[in-house]
Amino acid sequence: MSENIDFSRLPEADEAILAHIREAAHELHAAVNQSYGGGLPYSYHLDGVAGLVARYGGEVCAQEADVLPIMFGAWFHDSIEDARQTYNDIRKRAHSLGLDDSQSFMAAEIVYALTNDKGRTRAERAGEKYYAGIRATPYAPLVKMADRAANVHYSVARDTADERHMARVYREEFPHFLQALRADTADVRLRVPDGLVEQVRRDLGLA
Repeated sequence: MSENIDFSRLPEADEAILAHIREAAHELHAAVNQSYGGGLPYSYHLDGVAGLVARYGGEVCAQEADVLPIMFGAWFHDSIEDARQTYNDIRKRAHSLGLDDSQSFMAAEIVYALTNDKGRTRAERAGEKYYAGIRATPYAPLVKMADRAANVHYSVARDTADERHMARVYREEFPHFLQALRADTADVRLRVPDGLVEQVRRDLGLA
């Protein structure tokens, strides 16, 4: 059962580690010249995802020791897919930034679970095998929903043809997307926070 962890009230040492994680993720994506949306630095998206995870993660966090790997997963969630990292790179990076062995493993598992499969289309890259991996990985459903929520919020807030198209795609996908993320389990770490789901519903005009 979740202890309803407050991500905004962490030990000072953990806050320092989080600052290093954030900086390292920003630098990694900048190094591969990755941008977001209309030419924004990719750090804009990473910070959006991490902010949502920090806001809603307490609903599903089982213990305070899990906060660091959860937040690492939020900031590094695209690092294998987009920034030329391997699973072992991520695990080593987490450890170098102050996470212990078990936390580094958890962090790398989240990032790996959110890495799209190989495919020619959107559906092939995120098929049933992909979602099964997310449902089986502690906190991956939380980070994936935060990733989608950040993308949705960006799309609905901008009146361009591309973003209007993506908003329609997200709206059409949402029932299946939510069903694909929800695991039939009592393990709180595999749940999707209700508050985050409702935020996405509101942004999509589905509430």
